[in-house]
Amino acid sequence: MFISEPTLDDLMHKVLTELINRPCNLISSRSSKLGPTSEMLGVMLHLQNPRYRLSRDEAKGTVFSALGELLWYLSKKNELEFITYYIKAYENESDDMKTVYGGYGPRIFNFRGKLNQIENVINLLTKKATSRKAVIQLFDAEDLAETHKEIPCTCTLQFFIREDRLHMFTSMRSNDAYRGLPHDIFAFTMIQEIMARSLNIEIGEYHHAVGSLHLYEKDKNKAEEYINAGFQPTTFPMPEMPVGQPWEAIQILLDIEYDLRNGRPIDIPLQERLTPYWADFARLLQAYSIFKKNKLKEDNINQLNAIKKSLSADVYKTYITKRKK
Repeated sequence: MFISEPTLDDLMHKVLTELINRPCNLISSRSSKLGPTSEMLGVMLHLQNPRYRLSRDEAKGTVFSALGELLWYLSKKNELEFITYYIKAYENESDDMKTVYGGYGPRIFNFRGKLNQIENVINLLTKKATSRKAVIQLFDAEDLAETHKEIPCTCTLQFFIREDRLHMFTSMRSNDAYRGLPHDIFAFTMIQEIMARSLNIEIGEYHHAVGSLHLYEKDKNKAEEYINAGFQPTTFPMPEMPVGQPWEAIQILLDIEYDLRNGRPIDIPLQERLTPYWADFARLLQAYSIFKKNKLKEDNINQLNAIKKSLSADVYKTYITKRKK
């Protein structure tokens, strides 16, 4: 099946509508907790504008967890403590309650303990823009040699430069349509834009191929609520990433994330450390650190209002408003 849409929400509506209407009778390794699944095999999703990577829906507006997962990848690490701060369910995917075996960070930046695949792809496409070899491997044959709680769902990330734009093709062996798909599209299209800026070209289109795209019975009611909520406004893409190398800003953002996650204050004003584009991500992380305190007091609400006011991109403001409710 091929589905092409301009925004993430458009894709999600088409995918979930199809899966809701299919029989939910396939038993998988996670069925003991999540129930059987409905499934589509051999699906190709096409996101025409990768900057429409955020859902505008109340239920699926997962910008905080999606950003946390992206930064976990970019940290080059697979530490459990990092990702469970944003997504507690990762506790179920750790073999030793310290790391996540299938974590993407080390596989992208230090594959088999020696290969920085991001760097290799950038070097390859810098030398030969028309190359068809620009592939990042996440799934490894060794993943099947031993038993682990979880192994990568993503097999490869491939990049093509055509007409001075960077197009991306993701191949996944398995994808949870309700829980995983929105996060995966966010993270991978962000990596696509990071790579495009690293190569000094514009971002192209995004393609997402899945062997098994499925919906668990436990999530069927929530998926139906999402569908019944109707289409959300699609006039707010994320802003363009600033022109120039993004890696220094990414490292500053990772340092800020570490401090916030460990309860440390940010002393230097964000605008002195980051451009407005990257500072907005830091402000979202600040907001999330306040939400993590659970009970919002008046001082917290005032802080959130100040953070919301300081955001340079309006697209993010709705997510702070939703979480305050």
